[in-house]
Amino acid sequence: MKTSSKLGQSNQRHVVWLAGGYGGLFLLILWAAYTNNLPLNLLGRIPYYDKIGHVVLYALASYLGHRVLNRRHFKGIRYLPIFPVLFSLAMTAEEIVQGLSPYRTLDSLDLVCSLGGVVLGYFLAQGLGKRS
Repeated sequence: MKTSSKLGQSNQRHVVWLAGGYGGLFLLILWAAYTNNLPLNLLGRIPYYDKIGHVVLYALASYLGHRVLNRRHFKGIRYLPIFPVLFSLAMTAEEIVQGLSPYRTLDSLDLVCSLGGVVLGYFLAQGLGKRS
């Protein structure tokens, strides 16, 4: 039987693998969006797929990233979580760069949905951390 510390290490290893795989998927989706290779004929059947996608994709990334960093916060600033803050900055920059892409558009509602997803992922990771 595994001890609690070995069980925790095993769970953390799984989270790292999931995060790595999801990071690859996330980059693939970004590449598809910037090269106009998203399956829009399929996605277009889902109402508000773009906004839902922003919330879900960024919530999963924030959740996994925060878990990979063991829910760490910046020293001295207890309430600023490392991964969600840095990810939000990168995501905001990426959203601004969309204005330069011929296939993407700068959309403030996309930014709001993305930030909402980051916050949702953070709170899910924090809440599940208190239970375990």
